[in-house]
Amino acid sequence: MSTYIEIGDWPLMHKAAQAVRIAVFVKEQGIALEDEWDADDATALHAVLFDIHGKPLGNARLLQPSANIAKVGRMAVLREARGRGFGARLLQALLLEARRRGNKEVHLSAQRTAQGFYAAHGFAVHGEAFDEVGIPHIEMRYGLSHAVAV
Repeated sequence: MSTYIEIGDWPLMHKAAQAVRIAVFVKEQGIALEDEWDADDATALHAVLFDIHGKPLGNARLLQPSANIAKVGRMAVLREARGRGFGARLLQALLLEARRRGNKEVHLSAQRTAQGFYAAHGFAVHGEAFDEVGIPHIEMRYGLSHAVAV
């Protein structure tokens, strides 16, 4: 399947990002709609993966919580598009952007069910599991001295 990734700010990417996040986080996982949107959307860089017809299939965002640290969040791929490497492509796009910004490390709060995915991409567990919106999570970190496959 031919796909492409667009990266931009919230005003440019919000319609596509919201479509994916509502489908995955709200409808599939049962997260309350009011818990899905936050002030970080306005300052984040958003990456959306589209199919050749312009339908959004996946989404992730990159925050800048401090000078040397980036944070990946709200990463999701539509159920029917999973298992095709789209999540890996979104993650790599944001890691490249973090490296371009000069970040030293990338953090994320992984749902425990996605911990293996992030570990396979070089992220390491940091700290203890915690609950976020009723879903078990674990903090993971990635040092940008690692090679990033393109």
